[in-house]
Amino acid sequence: MEDRFEINGHEVITGEVKPTGNGAHVLVPKDWRGADVKIVRTSQPNED
Repeated sequence: MEDRFEINGHEVITGEVKPTGNGAHVLVPKDWRGADVKIVRTSQPNED
């Protein structure tokens, strides 16, 4: 069963987490620089 969250915000984007070094990144628009963001995982990670 999935948890349900309510988040107040300004914009929503859909993307994919990309591997980088020992971690991973989520790319967002450049005009979001300096903004506070929240990331919500909506599927199970792939075991590559």
